[in-house]
This record gives sequence, structure tokens and C-alpha cells, in this order.
Amino acid sequence: MDNIPHDPFLLLSFLNTKLRDFYPSLAALCDDLCLNEQEISQKMQAIGYSYDESRNQFL
Repeated sequence: MDNIPHDPFLLLSFLNTKLRDFYPSLAALCDDLCLNEQEISQKMQAIGYSYDESRNQFL
């Protein structure tokens, strides 16, 4: 996970931008960037955000 921001709020912005502009789902983003989807979800839950599949973003 060296290729993504470590600060959780910067990570949130990074993920939502990538999801909006390049990826149809969190699974596709994680697969392409070699990220662990569960770890990403846990990091976002720690700051009160969860992935909304229907909107394809963290809310």
C-alpha cells in the first residue's frame, strides 16, 4: 500500500476520485492497484466512512 496516501482523509479523497473517474467498483480498483479491499474498507470505517456500491463511493 505504498502507492496510496497514508493519511485516512487523503486516502478517502484519493479513493473517491479514482472510483468516480476510472473504476466501476471498489473491487476493480483494489484489483488494479494491488490493494487489499478489506484493509481499505477498515481504514475508511475507522474514520466513519463505508463503501456504497450503488453510488460507487465512500460515504
